[in-house]
Amino acid sequence: MRFIAHLDMDAFYASVELLRYPELRGKPVVIGGRRRRAEEAGGFPTLREYAGRGVITTATYEARAFGVNSGMGLMKAAKLAPDALLLPADFDEYRRLSRLFKDAVRALAPEVEDRGIDEIYIDVTRLVEESAEDGSPDPWVRARVVAKDLQRAVREATALSCSIGVTPNKLLSKMASELEKPGGITVLRMEDVTARIWPLPARKINGTGPKAAAKLEALGIRTIGDLAHAELALLVAQFGKSYGAWMHDAAHGRDERAVVTFSEPKSISRETTFEDDLHAVRDRDRLSRIFTALCVKLAEDLARKGYAGRTIGIKLRYDNFSTVTRDCTLDEPVLDAAAIRRAAGECLKRVPLERRIRLLGVRVGSLARQ
Repeated sequence: MRFIAHLDMDAFYASVELLRYPELRGKPVVIGGRRRRAEEAGGFPTLREYAGRGVITTATYEARAFGVNSGMGLMKAAKLAPDALLLPADFDEYRRLSRLFKDAVRALAPEVEDRGIDEIYIDVTRLVEESAEDGSPDPWVRARVVAKDLQRAVREATALSCSIGVTPNKLLSKMASELEKPGGITVLRMEDVTARIWPLPARKINGTGPKAAAKLEALGIRTIGDLAHAELALLVAQFGKSYGAWMHDAAHGRDERAVVTFSEPKSISRETTFEDDLHAVRDRDRLSRIFTALCVKLAEDLARKGYAGRTIGIKLRYDNFSTVTRDCTLDEPVLDAAAIRRAAGECLKRVPLERRIRLLGVRVGSLARQ
């Protein structure tokens, strides 16, 4: 029997900001938009004061109650929650806290699969088995105790809360961690699937995108239970042999994937979207500073993760939303900011710069361990 946990930090970016500004606890707060310190802005601006095309990175649960959510445009959010406070994102601090909570978990349970800045999978099977002598004879009761220990370790390391789902597999654990947010622990056995998972919307299955969800809705399949009762032949006919069969298995809570504790990244990148479109000539100095800063941050990422790379690439998105990329391959791997900047600058010479620019990114690929 496997015991797989999914640990998801609660409103991670917003929670990190509340550590910095504890006076904002309990208030609707949105993270996103222009990077500037609240003190420099003369206090905490509200969404009604915002003008631009930025999007929400995340929001506190108090702000979400107004219907605002991640990925929503800030101007649209301002109509729903004009008095919500707006704070800029600080990704350096988010990455620092991310490393802290993951290190705290690994100290207790080393079999961790990193799934992003604020979530991980953990194989806690060994911990549950080892606790048999001292704990309850019911392994699922012991699994809850293990989850509480992990929660406590994260809070002690970061002062932040997380939600954890523990089930026999990754698919169910991902859904379970959402059921008791924030700060909850959900332990589900396979026999609990019909009562706890089947009533959920079909789109809650991780891997079911908006198009697939809309197609299921058109077929009258609204819940995971509906999907579980659908004929396999229908799903295969509508979605193809592989995806249709996967949907059928997922609806029944079947997932044999292992927790993958390590995988080599294919590339590392940094990019930024501008609040206002920048002109390659009139805003040249500003663009140059941003370009250099991206290369410096990218070099820091490479050094921290222990990589160098031979392929340097850039990405530009213009004001008409078209995107171009260029890259070049060097003779030897590099990891210092100056070398990355030189190679990226050569790539930049190969793209048209007549249109205004809304996004700029730099990437290092063909990575090698240092």
